[in-house]
Amino acid sequence: MQTGEKMPVYKRVMLKISGEAIGGEKGFGIDADTLAGISDKICEAYNMGVEIAIVVGGGNFWRGRSGKGMDRTTADHMGMLATVINALALQDALESRNVPTRVQTAIEMRQIAEPYIRRKSVRHLEKRRIVIFACGTGNPYFSTDTTSALRAAEIDAEVILLAKKVDGVYDSDPSVNPGAVKYDRLSFIDVLNKGLGVMDSTAASLCMDNKIPIVVFGLDRPENIIKVLTGEQIGTSIT
Repeated sequence: MQTGEKMPVYKRVMLKISGEAIGGEKGFGIDADTLAGISDKICEAYNMGVEIAIVVGGGNFWRGRSGKGMDRTTADHMGMLATVINALALQDALESRNVPTRVQTAIEMRQIAEPYIRRKSVRHLEKRRIVIFACGTGNPYFSTDTTSALRAAEIDAEVILLAKKVDGVYDSDPSVNPGAVKYDRLSFIDVLNKGLGVMDSTAASLCMDNKIPIVVFGLDRPENIIKVLTGEQIGTSIT
């Protein structure tokens, strides 16, 4: 790190990237320019010395709730497979930038990724490798937000960086209500009691019980990743 550059305020973080964010403006598929921009900033964060674990969603390909009339378990398994596509794309983009990366999946598919083993993922982080967790928790009825909370607790991450298409938490959907009010700070109790759509109640409860703070910010500007890591107050903080 060069003299004068801001120092990171976290040593080990969990970065949750929504699938829609990787889809760019269309929100579907993988937008190459968007993926490149995100990967550049993750690479920059890595070079700052931060240990980075990533959970990536699959909503740019498939959401379990999209399978109307479909068995919920089947629909959720399809969503888990969608996260693998994004994880491999992100791994490829990071390794093309000379950042060592490992993908671990909660459902075994040894030909393309490692099975999730907690001790191994922690060792990867200690050896300065980025770890990307795919396939959610490996179980239906759990979101990738819950996965990020669970894995963050397991690897002793100091914070969850929740990167979404929206730049924080609002009292209502800002895409529907132009007068929606953005929160700068919230407690987990506020999130649960007000039914705010930032994450599902299982994930919020898990973070609250394990005292893992969350910063919700917009990934429309990938440089926000660096701003959050260096302690700049953007988005919404949940503690």
